[in-house]
Amino acid sequence: MSGPSEKRQIDQLLGHLFRHEAGKMAAVLTRYLGAEHFEVAQDLVQDTLLKAMETWPFHQIPDNPSAWLYRVARNRAIDFMRSQQSQAKGKKNYEQEAERVFQLAFEEDEINDSVLRMMFTCCHPSIPQESQIALTLKTLGGLSTSEIAHAFLTNEEAIAKRLYRAKEKIRNENILLEPPGMYELPMRLNSVLKVLYLLFNEGYYSHHPSAHIREDLCEEAMRLTYLLVQHPSTCLPKVKALLALMCLQCSRFDARATASGEIVLMEFQDRAKWSRPLIEKGLQFLAAASEGDQLSEYHIEAAIASVHALAPTWPQTQWPELVKLYEALTVCKPGLMVALNHAIAIGYAQSPAAGIARLEKIQGLENNHLYLTALGNFHLLAQNHSQAENYFNQALKAATLPREIELIKNKLNQCTTQPAAN
Repeated sequence: MSGPSEKRQIDQLLGHLFRHEAGKMAAVLTRYLGAEHFEVAQDLVQDTLLKAMETWPFHQIPDNPSAWLYRVARNRAIDFMRSQQSQAKGKKNYEQEAERVFQLAFEEDEINDSVLRMMFTCCHPSIPQESQIALTLKTLGGLSTSEIAHAFLTNEEAIAKRLYRAKEKIRNENILLEPPGMYELPMRLNSVLKVLYLLFNEGYYSHHPSAHIREDLCEEAMRLTYLLVQHPSTCLPKVKALLALMCLQCSRFDARATASGEIVLMEFQDRAKWSRPLIEKGLQFLAAASEGDQLSEYHIEAAIASVHALAPTWPQTQWPELVKLYEALTVCKPGLMVALNHAIAIGYAQSPAAGIARLEKIQGLENNHLYLTALGNFHLLAQNHSQAENYFNQALKAATLPREIELIKNKLNQCTTQPAAN
């Protein structure tokens, strides 16, 4: 039996495998069992991971843990099919079909990718879009209810209700969760793009307590978006724009945290660490996205990212250009976080006082630590140290992640170390 340290190692390994493999396993199992057994596939994935948790502490960890999980899941799927159907085909045919499907899972490309197929499947037009997205992020993206709640700026209870209603609608109305035909792909594309956008964002601004950046989520979102760009039915300007945004954001990975995991704000990042090849690739996709007359939120957000990517230093950032871009984004994607970023851009383009004035007009973010920190920061820049300290203290109470709390504490320290206004 494993000791405490080995148990921790197994738990960490299983957590890693769950994040990397659970969504794909569910997609592959659904491919084999049929879309009507979508929830059964999820249950089999959970059973497989529980089996690993029960077995591995008493035996040596398999040489290939992922292969072990797939083999166990495959066998459980075969058992389920035997229990559901007649024995006419016999054991051999069940195993052959399972082997064929599981082999395809590792060989397919483009739109036949199992996870991407299931994303389009989950984004069924009969299900409300927000429920489609929550369901897909939960079942295929491997995100927790808490992480999805952060993505939607709501609470876990609201997300749990959305997930429950989506599954109830599927069950009560006998909605067939089948992969869409080629002509249906564009109709479901907006929901799939939203899923990929939120999946990438959760990787880029992770709400996981132990990771500021989850590169695995970002890489998976980029991989799936690239598959869309490669497919003729979904190679549209907005898809290229989303991929451009991802490339430009990922270019800053190496500069966004210290070796010990502390957050480094863009203002203080070492721009020599930014990936020039990724920036160039992002600019290429953005240029390609300009073809045609479509203008999506992804175009504007990618343009915003490009302004930052091309700025030699923080003071040389083209803030007036960013103000215009955020004004355009407000039109096509109104929301509190867009309003927050618009106000911050105004503060840097004009003055801290202008930023404070615009921030104070926003209603609905009074308990948001990012909003409170932005107010504190502009008061600090204006050398209003008592007001800055007040807002930073409020932000400390609102923040939940240790790395964010540490960042706000550093801001608080600046209130006493910087000279006050005369």
